[in-house]
Amino acid sequence: MIGAGRIRGWAVALATVTCLLPVSGLAGQAGAPETSLRPTLRPSLSPTVAPNVALTVASDEAIAPADVVAAVATGAGSSRVASPSSGLPPQMRPQMRPMSAQLIAVAARPADLNASLLEQSLVPLVRPDGIAQQALFKRRRLRRGSVCGDIDIQGKEIGAVVGTMPGCGAADAVRVTSVAGVTLSQSSVMTCETAAALKRWISKDVEKAFGRRNRVVSLRVAAHYACRTRNNRPGARVSEHGRGKAIDISGFKLEDGTLVSVLSGWNSRATRKPMRKMWKAACGPFGTVLGPEADRHHRDHFHLDVASYRSGSYCR
Repeated sequence: MIGAGRIRGWAVALATVTCLLPVSGLAGQAGAPETSLRPTLRPSLSPTVAPNVALTVASDEAIAPADVVAAVATGAGSSRVASPSSGLPPQMRPQMRPMSAQLIAVAARPADLNASLLEQSLVPLVRPDGIAQQALFKRRRLRRGSVCGDIDIQGKEIGAVVGTMPGCGAADAVRVTSVAGVTLSQSSVMTCETAAALKRWISKDVEKAFGRRNRVVSLRVAAHYACRTRNNRPGARVSEHGRGKAIDISGFKLEDGTLVSVLSGWNSRATRKPMRKMWKAACGPFGTVLGPEADRHHRDHFHLDVASYRSGSYCR
């Protein structure tokens, strides 16, 4: 049997011989080649390019000749570009895609127009001139018919109104036909202060009281300027109607043609909610608001006036 000491001696001798072997040959085999392999062209490659795009081809020439690139970039010639000096195989010659009608139309426009289209919407270019003119004419017509310096209050200036009894009359009165797009059943004489309060009430609460799809389009006017006493009682104080500061509304005409009167609509299940909403909303723009529950004189209309009180608006 071979002893353990002899085996250990052989192992040490083998390791020593291995360390002394030359490594130059192995190092030479592991080194990188002097030149790397270059990719070859695929015969089936047939690049397609669009106008105004430079062409770069990976080949032995590295880059296509300048005349080929120029021809492609300018779109010259037929749909197939082929230059005798290109040095490219037939299957490598770029092909041009047909230009669409939209692209041709854009290219035919002036250069400054094409640049401006990137910064603005196309809508002004395609919108008919008639629509803009109609809107302009409508605004001019409304401006000519406006009073109190407000385009939303349409009517006619009538100046001072002289009363037939002491305490009546109005300075710089106007005859109003519509307010905030809602017409009045009869042209009504009032002051600009009254007209402004009527506009705030209509535009904020009345117009949409019955819904957005069935708006109020007209107000039925029961009374406007009238030189008289309160409730026509002898010896009573002059009514705000006699000063052009009041208006009575007895009904509301809706967009579908329905007329909702204060008399029947106040307690109707279908309309009592919007009726009460409008009555309550008037308390603020107007100083006095009287409705069907105020007294027997107002069962069929809303009385609205711009009288001023120290304690605030009076609403019943």
